[in-house]
Amino acid sequence: MNKKQLLILGLSLLILLVIGILMSKKVHLNPLYEVGQKIDSLDGVYVYYNGGVGNVNGRRVTKDGYNLGLKYQCVEFVKRYYYEELHHKMPDSYGHAKDFFNPRVKDASINKQRDLIQYTNTSISKPKIKDLIIYSGTLFNTYGHVAIISKVTENKVEIIQQNPGSFGTSRETYTLKKVDGKWHIDNQRILGWLRKP
Repeated sequence: MNKKQLLILGLSLLILLVIGILMSKKVHLNPLYEVGQKIDSLDGVYVYYNGGVGNVNGRRVTKDGYNLGLKYQCVEFVKRYYYEELHHKMPDSYGHAKDFFNPRVKDASINKQRDLIQYTNTSISKPKIKDLIIYSGTLFNTYGHVAIISKVTENKVEIIQQNPGSFGTSRETYTLKKVDGKWHIDNQRILGWLRKP
């Protein structure tokens, strides 16, 4: 093969790889679960299996018209939890997961869009159970991610999440560090956490 043929072959393989990754975000690949199946819960609020992270099954709205988000995306779970367990409605009920974190809000200040106190990762405040944890976007998931802190120790944080992907788990644990009097969750994608006042 000459250089031109190798370049065409390389580009073709790259295009196929990108198409495969994008398709896997929407396709249900795990034979152990069905989309919409209950797989976990926190305080009686269920986590549902969604298949690929880009899969959408319509919008969930409460009886009083409050938008919870797209079924069974990560945003829908955390907003449903805050609505059912904490009786909290966000003033801005729309937006992608990463948009829950407002980079213009200083540590330990009110995020008016969400009516929650926002903490940056690294913060003066240690994360607490029931805090929302917000992740930045990635190349293949530009919307980011959001989860709920389900357990905190001196050096660990456990989260519960909906829609981690076809083979992801509903719970993950991260290292929690205290450095110079401030708390940091050891994950470069975590922007910070939000808490009901």
